[in-house]
Amino acid sequence: MSRADTQSPVKGHNMTDQTPIAHDGQARTIAVAYHSGYGHTTVLAESIAAGIGDAGANAMLVPVGDADAVDWDALDAADAIVFGSPTYMGSVSGPFKVFMDATSGRWMEKAWQDKLAAGFTNSASMSGDKLNTLVQLSVFAAQHGMNWVSTGMAPGNNHSQGSIDDLNRLGSTLGVMAQSNADQGPDIVPPQSDRETAKVFGQRMAAATARWMAGAVEAGEPALG
Repeated sequence: MSRADTQSPVKGHNMTDQTPIAHDGQARTIAVAYHSGYGHTTVLAESIAAGIGDAGANAMLVPVGDADAVDWDALDAADAIVFGSPTYMGSVSGPFKVFMDATSGRWMEKAWQDKLAAGFTNSASMSGDKLNTLVQLSVFAAQHGMNWVSTGMAPGNNHSQGSIDDLNRLGSTLGVMAQSNADQGPDIVPPQSDRETAKVFGQRMAAATARWMAGAVEAGEPALG
């Protein structure tokens, strides 16, 4: 589990694949569907949403901790969905798994077919088996026929000149990973470098969604959202 917000300079912020968000004159909408047990995953969700907004797209935060209160219409209407869950016992959280199972009707209808998808997670340990959570999220997206977007970031903090302030300090490619000390709250952790990593990923997700949707428009395909 997790708990923090240290303001320290972040090294390695280098977004080179930004593209205009409105290829066909429309701002795209990306939903961030997440569960947070102690607030740390919420920090990541908000950071990703900030990056999405910085890139000119619309971000919607959709809490899914209570499957009976999920804004399903928002998820159905979104051009892309970023899924987020804390890593508990090497897996997605119980409430997030309930949400996953509750999407079976949409799986039957192929409601999210061909949308873009991505994922993020947080744990107290540096590893915490977070990769397994991202694998779960990517397989879940594949079950829905969605197309996964990786972080697109080089690993940080992996050489003698590296630092915990590096972008992507945990070196994840499948999805965004963050680490929050178990004895600190979301006002302190995850650290600024993890927040910035999430924000930069939000920018990447917005750019990817713009390109994907522009291609669908040019091909004359029906709206995906």
